[in-house]
Amino acid sequence: MDNAVPGFGLANLPYGVFSVHGEPPRCGVRIGDSVLDLVAALDSVPAFREPALNGFMAQGRARWTEVRARITGLLTEDRYRGVVERALHPLADVRLHLPFQVGDYVDFYASEQHATNAGRIFRPGSAPLTPNWKHLPIGYHGRSGTVVLSGTPVRRPSGQRRAPESAGPGSGPVFGPSVRLDFEAEVGFVVGAGSPHGTPVSVTELADHVFGVFLVNDWSARDLQTWETVPLGPFLGKSFATSISPWIVPLDALADAWVDPPPRSAELLPYLADAGSHGLDLTLEVRLNGQHLSSPPFATMYWTAAQMLAHMTVNGASVRTGDFFASGTVSGPARAQWGSLLELSWGGAEPIALPDGTVRTFLQDGDEVTISATAPGTDGDRLSFGEVTGRITPLS
Repeated sequence: MDNAVPGFGLANLPYGVFSVHGEPPRCGVRIGDSVLDLVAALDSVPAFREPALNGFMAQGRARWTEVRARITGLLTEDRYRGVVERALHPLADVRLHLPFQVGDYVDFYASEQHATNAGRIFRPGSAPLTPNWKHLPIGYHGRSGTVVLSGTPVRRPSGQRRAPESAGPGSGPVFGPSVRLDFEAEVGFVVGAGSPHGTPVSVTELADHVFGVFLVNDWSARDLQTWETVPLGPFLGKSFATSISPWIVPLDALADAWVDPPPRSAELLPYLADAGSHGLDLTLEVRLNGQHLSSPPFATMYWTAAQMLAHMTVNGASVRTGDFFASGTVSGPARAQWGSLLELSWGGAEPIALPDGTVRTFLQDGDEVTISATAPGTDGDRLSFGEVTGRITPLS
């Protein structure tokens, strides 16, 4: 059996969790426009009966590689045709679930272009990058309890924001629904095999710990964010919702997608030195209400996934199965490659005209944001990451 839908052929085989006809959720693999039921096809892997990938992910790199080879054999060898046909479900007939039970969640700020744009918008007249930015991958701890599956409606958050200039000097904050609601096009990395407390993970050990890659939309209320961020960083402006895609592309599928990261302009401390091709050549696309908005390139990210993992554990912090870390907004050097409305509308100062004639600075109720991505595969093919989608709903 081969590729019935571009991007989801034998070279990809992303994992997810699904249910059908009211049965309990279990693990599956996407092939074309179908889901292969791994409980029915591989009854020798009990972890696939669980309603999350955590049990399988915890088994480690050697097991992941072995099982992937067995799945590929099932889908390619004629002697398994009957087993496969009985275990396949049309994608249209299944319900998808969160692919893993989320542990801790860390969000980084790894794009130099995004950090530069945000610095110019938020701190005009000052250096756009803070002095530490090129010496460490800056991040913050998010809230795992509000990580939701693609397609889950996103309720407009409320909170404090700075009073408008018309209120006069010295005015206190105002409270109400966010009026500067934004998306952030990101890439996520889920930990399969954990690390002991007190033992840092080196930049050479990414593949020993990270199971796979997926898409993230870390929704942001920019007005809440700018008021609360000083001095401790993002809080309510980020924690209300983070959407993730349902399919986890295993690292084993991405052998042809690794590239060198951009040149580093500051010497790195030894624990972050990552000579080699540790960047990923992913091409993202953002659509707003079905209309193309931008195409952020992940290959331009200054900090790599290996460096993010090394930095978040260098102090001895452990990682556990189901923890994930996200890249932060992916933005390239061209305006058409920016991954947030904050940048595309330049903080609201330059409204965006959409192809249907509507205009946006930030998201309105009813807007739907869809982020998709592809990566190079074998023989010139492209692997698909699917989509992460969310629609904004009003408070009432």
